[in-house]
Order: sequence, then structure tokens, then C-alpha cells
Amino acid sequence: MCLAETHEAVRDQLDGPAHQGRPVGRRAVIAGGLGATVGALAGPAAVATPQGGRRMRDLTWTFSPSFPVFVDGEEATRSTHVTIEENGYYLQRWSFYEHTATHMDAPGHFTPGGRLSPDIGLDDLFVPAVVVDISDKVASDHDAEVTVDDLIGFERRHGRIPRRSAVLMYSGWETRAGSTALYRGTDASGVYHFPGFDVEAIEWLVDRRDITGIGVDTLSLDHGPSTTFEVHVNLLGADCWGLENIRNHDTIPPRGTELFVGLIPWEQGSGGPCRVIARW
Repeated sequence: MCLAETHEAVRDQLDGPAHQGRPVGRRAVIAGGLGATVGALAGPAAVATPQGGRRMRDLTWTFSPSFPVFVDGEEATRSTHVTIEENGYYLQRWSFYEHTATHMDAPGHFTPGGRLSPDIGLDDLFVPAVVVDISDKVASDHDAEVTVDDLIGFERRHGRIPRRSAVLMYSGWETRAGSTALYRGTDASGVYHFPGFDVEAIEWLVDRRDITGIGVDTLSLDHGPSTTFEVHVNLLGADCWGLENIRNHDTIPPRGTELFVGLIPWEQGSGGPCRVIARW
């Protein structure tokens, strides 16, 4: 997630009273052509595969120039550099921004001095995961957010959210990924509309459940209309990470899953594209 006015909005958040003194601690598928495009983006890795008595599920989108981005002009590009026929081997050349397709927001994406991609340790890349399903309320409110009430309701049904876990929002929004306009949910005035977490839920998860991070099946951890990016500021400021543009997590158990986040240690990276795999 990256917007032209993000810097100013975040600076206001960091300077505001809610953030002062806080340490940076450890703390329905779209029919027709759209459905076909989503299928092409998904790729064959979407199929769960038994292995050693356990199952795995790929939560990652195929990295593609056609995948929706937060701002026009940030689309990835690729070209064929050499071919087997002419050069004896095949190689592509890519250009992309760090926050493209399925990717991690590292703490340093919004927090001065926060951990960057190479600083994310192995114990933060293999974590328990839970899936909080808010798809019912998203069906009638595209700006819906994961709230503390949703988290308490989840625990009543499935048990306590484990310490050090990743909390994944399932909203059903992944079905829109074949269209940038639908995935952004842009209205006539240019405002985005898609679900995310609310800041009180983040504070509850950080303070009471000591989570490692969160994940969303949308373009941003904050819901679409946000202009202050409070979820980013508070989550990353607590030294947790966020995953954006994940998928397939409606097909994994609500709890009892181990998540592997294959983040490349991009030098000085503010996060970056990664492979996200669930196993249970």
C-alpha cells in the first residue's frame, strides 16, 4: 500500500497524542471474464496437497503485471531478456515496487527505525494462524472492519487466539482481484471502498494477545476510505508485520494452522513480495 499523500497523513499520526510515547517494541465469485482472470492469476498452486498426513494451502497470488496495485503507475513490468532459442537459456527482467501482489509490510514501512526485511527473524516467519471471517458483513458493507467484537466472537467459537499468531481477515474480497476498479472499490469521487481492520482491534491484539502480525485479502491493512492509515501506524509501530493481498484462507481451518511467510531479505526492504503457505 502506497499513496502519494501517505507520508503527510502518517506523520500527523506519529505526531498525534495517540502515538506519542509509544515505544517501538517487539511488540460470490465475479462472473464471466473477471472470474477467468482471477483463475489465471491464481495459478495451479491454489490446490491443497496432502503431505506427510498434513495439508498445505498456498495463500499467494501469482506475481503478475496485471495484479491490481494501490496507485496507478505502480504496476509491475516484465520483459524477456534472453531466450533458450537465441541464447541457450531463458531469463526475464522485472521492475516492481516492494508492495506489489502478495507481500509483507515490515515495521520499517511506516515506523522510523523499525525493522526492515532482513531483520525479520525466522521465528516471525513460522507462526500459528487464525482466520476471522467477516464476509457476511462485508456483503452489505464494503467498508466493514474487523472489530474487537469480531475477535471476541471468534474466540467464543474457536478458542483463544494463540500468542505470537498471525490473525488473517477473510472478507471474500479476493474474488475481485481480476479487476483493478472492483478490487479498489473506487466510487465516483475516487474514494476506495474495501474492508480492513480497525485500530481498536489492532490495539487489542497487540496488547492482549501479543500477535506477530495480521493479514488481509485486500490492498491495505486499513479499510479503503482511510486517509490516516491508523492500522498501519499502530501495528507496524508495535513491531508487528502485515500481509496484504492474501487468498484461499477461507479453505483453511479457523485455527490450528501453521503459517510460513517466505519473505526475501530484500536489502533495506520495507517489506516485499513473499510466498505465504498454510499447513495443518
